[in-house]
Amino acid sequence: MRTSLLCITFVIVFSCKNSEDSKEVVEKPSAEISAVSTKELTEFKVLDSKFIDNSQLWESFNKDLSDFTENKYTALKPLILEQDIPTLQSHIQSGKLSYENLTKFYLYRIRSFDRENELSLNAVISLNPKVISEAKQKDIDFKNKMLKHPIYGMPILLKDNINTNAMATTAGAVAFQNNNPSDAFIVERLKEQGALILGKTNLSEWAYFFCGECPSGYSAIGGQTLNPYGRKVMDTSGSSSGSGVAVAANFCVAAVGTETSGSILSPASQNSGVGLKPTIGLLSRSGIVPISSTLDTPGPMAKNVTDTAILLDAMLGFDGTDSKSVKSHLEDSSYYESNFKTNKLKGKRFGVLTTLLEDSLYVRAIEDLKSAGAIIIEIEPEKVELPDFLRLLNLDMKRDFPNYITTWGDSNLEIKSIEDVMLFNEKDSVATMPYGQSLFAGIVADSATNEEFTSIKNTLKNNGQLFFDIPFQRDNLSAILSINNAHAGFAAVAEYPAITVPMGYTDSGAPKGLTFIGRPWTEALLLSWAYAYEQASKKRMAPEKYN
Repeated sequence: MRTSLLCITFVIVFSCKNSEDSKEVVEKPSAEISAVSTKELTEFKVLDSKFIDNSQLWESFNKDLSDFTENKYTALKPLILEQDIPTLQSHIQSGKLSYENLTKFYLYRIRSFDRENELSLNAVISLNPKVISEAKQKDIDFKNKMLKHPIYGMPILLKDNINTNAMATTAGAVAFQNNNPSDAFIVERLKEQGALILGKTNLSEWAYFFCGECPSGYSAIGGQTLNPYGRKVMDTSGSSSGSGVAVAANFCVAAVGTETSGSILSPASQNSGVGLKPTIGLLSRSGIVPISSTLDTPGPMAKNVTDTAILLDAMLGFDGTDSKSVKSHLEDSSYYESNFKTNKLKGKRFGVLTTLLEDSLYVRAIEDLKSAGAIIIEIEPEKVELPDFLRLLNLDMKRDFPNYITTWGDSNLEIKSIEDVMLFNEKDSVATMPYGQSLFAGIVADSATNEEFTSIKNTLKNNGQLFFDIPFQRDNLSAILSINNAHAGFAAVAEYPAITVPMGYTDSGAPKGLTFIGRPWTEALLLSWAYAYEQASKKRMAPEKYN
């Protein structure tokens, strides 16, 4: 079963026999996290980080947090815990809250829950040492009426494969611990809109495309991320594990994740959150450590649909350096001011996959949609395969990784290629790669002509689009409904958007998400349907021990 943990993010893309023959396509959620046993999940080779000095992490905050007492924290709980961004902003406008105290509240929670205690989650890798002073400035600017966007003053965590100049961007790897680059394009946009960059989250190392037999949520830099709904029992899923966990545990207002195939949808659903994987090209990928320039995208992760829409909107912008950035879909876009709160479900036609109808939570979610006026169409999944999916990732990363270093990485990095990373790790394999680096070895071993690579990409994209377009057109569907990341691979290669929303918990308490997959550039509609379902069902519950 250890290998099955590798494949959670890519479960619908290839079966999990071993790294050599992991190209067989499956089309069902056969590796649902809830099916993984407690015994297998607790057999971690490494739990805590060997590279994070907790006292050093907090050294720059000790003075500023000295007056933030337990009583002050407790008094602020009702104003902040589980609240959405509009509510937080209203508290600030009324004088009940400040951006400084909001920031200190989250720092207090991270210090209390994240490392070196019985409830530690290992979700955060680094913290912005200037975030409190930046929050104080937001309070000053707010008094001068400089608020521009709802994200203004909101503390946001970034997955640690996203560049920001305040902290190193490690991708969870020791080889990158001194990678200190400039801001990614989406980080520039967040700052322009007034967001506070609180820190960086843990992740499955190299975005879960590194070690063939490692648990999701593990990185050498960050240690093992743990799920607040079942610490050491339930998988966090990957690769945006830390972002999903940090959101679930209320360590931030919202977080940014990245997805190649399921890496936002899976940890969001597994940690009872909302995650949106946008159409490829809606958000810039510049300044993000890559797997695949064909499939990669950042995306928002939050506790609710409203905050997801606001965070998405704050990252928008045309990026001329990103070959997939599409200007026409960014003009006059405003997701937080869109009609997503008023666009009802009545008359919308949703395709439900018959192969998923054994799941009682899925069936209940369908009934909730019906009650809200949606039309449900049962569909058999198209018998479409995704050949050479793993090769697409291999061939893209082989090229895209050196390009990232040249264009966006720290100029002092001695690492220049995947081979360099492997050689670096071999110097101290126990510390840097306790689960091995078999997927990196697969990247090095793979090669293709330009014509062959183009053929692989075209076949995958065509097949992924056929999987959705046939039922979309035949049944005039608004969206197709899935569970967690069960069909994320098809959405990935089709380059179609998807959003997951909490739909309840299994008998063992494991969260699951209802996932809406739509046509390209339908993010506003997906947000509207997800919001309507969220309000009708209200399934999210905060993890008990982290209230």
